[in-house]
Amino acid sequence: MSSTTLTKPMLKIENLHAWYGESHVLHGINLELGEGQLITLLGRNGAGRSTTLRSIMGMVDKRTGSIQINGAEFINKPAHRITPEGRIGFCPEERGIFSSLNVEENLMLPPGVGDGGISIEELFEMFPNLANVRKRMGTRLSGGEQQMLAIARILRTGARLLLLDEITEGLAPVIVKTLGRVIRDLKARGYTIVLVEQNFRFAAPLADRHYIIEHGEVIDTIEAADVEASMDRLNHYLSV
Repeated sequence: MSSTTLTKPMLKIENLHAWYGESHVLHGINLELGEGQLITLLGRNGAGRSTTLRSIMGMVDKRTGSIQINGAEFINKPAHRITPEGRIGFCPEERGIFSSLNVEENLMLPPGVGDGGISIEELFEMFPNLANVRKRMGTRLSGGEQQMLAIARILRTGARLLLLDEITEGLAPVIVKTLGRVIRDLKARGYTIVLVEQNFRFAAPLADRHYIIEHGEVIDTIEAADVEASMDRLNHYLSV
């Protein structure tokens, strides 16, 4: 599918506002992506990128606007219905590994949200590092191993729309390279991915489109084909 033409968006967000308590965090987010596409949400810390993912999941105190998944409206759905009905896999920044369970047990835990979940053995082929520590408890995993496990766990569920929050943060370059290979593989398999990422060098070759978020709004959209010509703009947006 072309990165510039969307026939039927898998995910379409219009005029999304979100609140934590009295704090109004998102101010009219608009974005969309088609099945099998990958978009990034870029911006400085505190811009509203992670809150956009949490809003899709219903993990904010209040949200208004429209969130459509495969044409169905999700803005008023209770949080516990969003994951199974939207076939969503959410990998939060804090990873959420069960420390008292080993790697294999963590992978057997998540409930399915649809057909086509990846088998544990195939996940061990995808993440050879995890195969080597399959009996290791969550407390004894490195940061990179925890991140790979967090991604592997959502792939077990049959989710087709993946929301990935800062998956490379603080990880060694060799692990980042592994994650890049996995993301390319998932995209080739037709997964649809929203990637919140600070590491633009990691995100740039993977994405069909980049959304720049600032102060809870999308302030610019850059197609993959236009990245090279837009580097001055990107550097300005992403500089601290």
